[in-house]
Amino acid sequence: MKSFFLAAALASTATFAAAADKYVLDASHSQIVFSYNHLGYSTTYGMFSGFEGEIAFDQENAANSSVSVSMPVKSMFTGWEQRFGHFMSPGLFGAEDGDMITFTSTSIEVTGETTANITGDLTVNDVTKSVVLDATLNKVGPHPQSQKEWAGFGATTTLVRSDFGLGLAAPYVSDELEVTISIEAMKAE
Repeated sequence: MKSFFLAAALASTATFAAAADKYVLDASHSQIVFSYNHLGYSTTYGMFSGFEGEIAFDQENAANSSVSVSMPVKSMFTGWEQRFGHFMSPGLFGAEDGDMITFTSTSIEVTGETTANITGDLTVNDVTKSVVLDATLNKVGPHPQSQKEWAGFGATTTLVRSDFGLGLAAPYVSDELEVTISIEAMKAE
């Protein structure tokens, strides 16, 4: 059941099938944290939080399930105003209000009882690349406060920032970003 739920919740197509149950991300408990090596001296972190997304979950057929997530580029949190300004500058994101980062699942490979490799299209800076998330189902069941069906997932991946036009100062500042994802989703009414 758990591996089926993981497969269904994070899988395959961008279209939500009629048989699938809709889940919406809990923006207050969903984060994407990224890190990179800065000149060999330190590891620097940033985060996206408060983003939106939907998961379609079909217990009977994982192929009828999907996930899509979107977040404003300017919702990035770096912990330092000058770093945020640098990231939003023309040499990197060149971000304007309304610019989005999106992920839409395209396929899934179940790898264990609660694990799967989720492949999807990631769009950053108007560049779309296929990425693979190493995903884990943390928990599924009634939320103790809302008493609604709830699900929690974790995932990791490594991105090459120059693939998305963000290669400024590479390789001195690491071209690879380590990404850790933690999300909660509530079954829609």
